Amino acid sequence: MTSRERLDSALNHQQPDRVCVDFGATAVTGIAVSIVAKLRARLLGERGYRVKVIEPYQMLGEIDEQLRDALGIDVMSVAPPTNMFGFANTDWKPFTLFDGTEVLVPGAFNVTRDENRNLLIYPEGDMSVPPSGRMPEGGHFFDAITRQREIVEEELDPADNLEEFGPLTGAELDHYAAGAEATVKNGKGSVVGTPGTAFGDIALVPALWRKHTRGIRDIEEWYVATAARRDYVYTVFEGQCAIALQNLERLITRLGDRVQVAFVTGTDFGTQTGLFISRKSYRDLYMPFHKEITGYIHKHSSWKTFIHSCGCVADLIPDFIEAGFDVLNPVQTSTAGMEPERLKKLYGKEIVFWGGGVDTQHTLPYGTPDQVYSEVRDRIRIFGDGGGFVFNAVHNIQANVPLENVEAMFRAVREG
Repeated sequence: MTSRERLDSALNHQQPDRVCVDFGATAVTGIAVSIVAKLRARLLGERGYRVKVIEPYQMLGEIDEQLRDALGIDVMSVAPPTNMFGFANTDWKPFTLFDGTEVLVPGAFNVTRDENRNLLIYPEGDMSVPPSGRMPEGGHFFDAITRQREIVEEELDPADNLEEFGPLTGAELDHYAAGAEATVKNGKGSVVGTPGTAFGDIALVPALWRKHTRGIRDIEEWYVATAARRDYVYTVFEGQCAIALQNLERLITRLGDRVQVAFVTGTDFGTQTGLFISRKSYRDLYMPFHKEITGYIHKHSSWKTFIHSCGCVADLIPDFIEAGFDVLNPVQTSTAGMEPERLKKLYGKEIVFWGGGVDTQHTLPYGTPDQVYSEVRDRIRIFGDGGGFVFNAVHNIQANVPLENVEAMFRAVREG
C-alpha cells in the first residue's frame, strides 16, 4: 500500500498491510525538536543539520521528507499559514536551545529574557507589545502568558472573544492548497486543521498570536465561565461556528479529496481519573456545535473528523461518536477507564484510535528500551486488529525522553 492508501484503510476500519504511522502531522502528534535532531543525527548521519522548529509554542521539530521515509511515517500536515504566536514559518534563522541543540526558528521568533532569565516570546514577533509566552530557564517549551484585562461583568461582550475569527483570505487558501498538494506529491496521508472549529480549546483561549486581547482570556476564568456565564460562552460558540462553516465551505471546495482528515478540535475534557465536565454539560454546550461542524464536513466532503481530548474521556466516547467524530486522539491509556482492550472492544468498530501506541507519562520517558518495545508491540496488536488504528504516542514526545527509547518505539513499529 501507499501511505495514503494505508491511512484510508485505517480510517475505514480495514486491515492495512502494516500499521499506519503518524508523527508530525498535527500539533498534538509531534516530537520535540531536540529529539528530532538526535534522530536525524543517528539515522541520517547529519550531525550539523539544524532542524526547523515548526511549532514554537511546544517547540516541535519538523519531520521532513528524508526523516519521514527513514522512520516509515505515513501522514503529513496541511499546516495553517501562521503558528501559535501568529507569525509564518519563514525566513529561518539559527537558535540554540537551553540543552545546547542548534536549531532553526522562524525569522519573527523574537525572544528576550526577564529578570529570572526566562525566555519571553511575542505575538507576531512584535517586541513593542507585552509577551504572550514564557519558557523557564532550562525548559523545553513555552507556557502561555495570560493577558487578561480586569473583568467588568456588565461590560462583557461575546464579540471580544470572537476577535480572532474571520473569513479566510485568498492568500490563506492558497497556502492550504499548496500544503494539500504537497501531501499528494509526497504520496502521504493528509490532515488539515480546520480553522475556528476548536470550541473552548484552552490552548487557544489566551490567543497567544494576538497583540492585544479582550474578553475572557484567563484559563481559570474561562473554565468558570462555562458554568457561571454559560450563555456568554454559548453565544461565542454560535458566532465562532457561523464563521467556521463559511471557511469550511471554501476549504472543502479548494482542497477536495487531497485531504483525508480534518482536525476539528483539541478541547480537553479529561483528567487522570475522570472527566472535569459532566456529560450533561458537554451535550449542552459543546455537542451542538461539534455536530454542526462534523455534519457539514461529512455532507460536503470525504474527510474524516478528528477530535483530540486528553485524559480519561472514556465516558464521553459515546457522545463523541454521536457528535460525528470518526477519530479519537491521543487515547491516553494511562488514565482510569482507558485500558486499550476495553476501548477496542467497546468502540473499535465505531471510532478510529489515533494514538495510544506507547505511554508518554511513564513507559517512554522512564522505562527501558525493552519495556518500550514490548508495550508498542502490544498496543499494535490490540488497537490494530481489524484496522481502525493510526500509530502515535500518547501526545507529543517530550525533549527529555531517552533517544534509545524512541528508537525502540520505532523498531517495534517497524517489526510489528
